Amino acid sequence: MRLDFGEQIIGIEGSMTIPPRRETTPMNRSPLNYLAALLIPIALVLIGVRLTSGASRSQVAPAATPVTGAELAAAPAEDTAVFAGGCFWGVEAVFDHVKGVKRAISGYAGGQLANPSYEQVSSGETGHAESVEVIYDPSQVSYGKLLQIFFSVAHDPTELNRQGPDRGTQYRSAIFYRNAQQQQVVESYIKQLTAAKTFSRPIVTQVAKLSGFYPAEAYHQHYLEQHPNQLYIVINDKPKLVALKKQFPDIYAD
Repeated sequence: MRLDFGEQIIGIEGSMTIPPRRETTPMNRSPLNYLAALLIPIALVLIGVRLTSGASRSQVAPAATPVTGAELAAAPAEDTAVFAGGCFWGVEAVFDHVKGVKRAISGYAGGQLANPSYEQVSSGETGHAESVEVIYDPSQVSYGKLLQIFFSVAHDPTELNRQGPDRGTQYRSAIFYRNAQQQQVVESYIKQLTAAKTFSRPIVTQVAKLSGFYPAEAYHQHYLEQHPNQLYIVINDKPKLVALKKQFPDIYAD
């Protein structure tokens, strides 16, 4: 999906500036053409909003706190969690704004190809999903709390092999656990949410052992921070930060 707005091509992930087009025919400057030039971009924005709407859960309150895995560690430490929830720009931005998270890194996980490129992953043939590695202090934020945030505001876990306007297995919902304890907490929480009928559709999140995480190219890191006014970011990712601040004010970090 690509949206063309004159001098800038805006794609599902990324944009690039192109040289001005050469006019090969005289430009028709009628009022109708001016009106079309005004209305078409607005219509495309509304279509984008429509494509990314339809969440399967009320966005007023967060999903329930996990029964297991919500306890804080007794002493400062460093642990890692890996989540996949569609385009990594928005997921990374969410965890960048969580107290106790030291850093969030956009990358690739779930496939067999070592050190894949963005182009290879985007083909949908590597088995990798766009993912985010979250390095955090478990004495400040628990693994269970990260899961609660992931299921509440970072993505829609009921969308199979897609997320909003993005399609393909590389955009699937997935949690890659590092050890048996993380696996137990994840599986328990999904059962808890399912039993509570938190979502109107079944949760389709893949739960798999982490076999490797490969950081994405430098230009993908902190993408929202660097491109806050890009149309894709405004429509799909900034609302996640608004929801995070509203639903988790005690743990939101500016």
